[in-house]
Amino acid sequence: MQKNSRFSENLRYACSQKQSISHVCRDVKLNRQQFNRYINGTARPAAYNLSRIAHYFGLQATDFDNASSVFRLKLSSVKKGMAEKNKVNDGFPGDLKALRRYLGYYQTYHVSLSWPGSVICSCCHLSEHDGLVYSKSIERIRNTEWEIKQITKYIGQVAYMRDRLFIVEKTARGQPIISQTTLLPFPEHQRLYLKGLSTGISWRNENMPYATRMIWRSIGSNPDKRVMLSKCGIASPRSRLFSPTIRKFLFDANGESATLTLA
Repeated sequence: MQKNSRFSENLRYACSQKQSISHVCRDVKLNRQQFNRYINGTARPAAYNLSRIAHYFGLQATDFDNASSVFRLKLSSVKKGMAEKNKVNDGFPGDLKALRRYLGYYQTYHVSLSWPGSVICSCCHLSEHDGLVYSKSIERIRNTEWEIKQITKYIGQVAYMRDRLFIVEKTARGQPIISQTTLLPFPEHQRLYLKGLSTGISWRNENMPYATRMIWRSIGSNPDKRVMLSKCGIASPRSRLFSPTIRKFLFDANGESATLTLA
């Protein structure tokens, strides 16, 4: 069997294990008309496109030139391994219908171990793309005493399970940090605050793990972005930026924050 014939036969079989050829083309970002030529055996992809196709199926480019029996055995082994790896990913988005009511922008507030006694105000956007819900968060830190000025961006995924929101994020740049936030849904007659817990590490305290209360305030689907960003930063618990609801949730009657560390 000629090399191109083996390639096209194996590619057709690999595509048959997916939702559709159109779905494969969208995921790999290849033109459908050109991809049909690969499927029909009238053309063979250049090395770069071949590498993209192979990577999509979890294979090596040379695997497509194997005999069909060898190829199918390899693909089956890869699919089994990927299924095991993707069990965590299967948790997202959970109940998408329920999660959609939480799409939009939020100001978020928590007490960080990096800045004891202060409140970190950040912003977060939850949006849906291709059946999944993603988070994008921005944290701005400005401190004149320590001459610190930094902007940290986080990206993540969101799931809704057992009547709870789960947000898992990592830093978009620089040293990777992962944080996880669990929020209670909106109360029956209130669509303003989401309350819960967040876990992470303190970069200013030897990467000490900690957990703290987290409260999100909904600011709608199209807020003034400049105003939203202007409210991000470090602030005193007595700041007028915080409503009594936020202050009461983050601090007890003695002004102590509910932050847990391993120390």
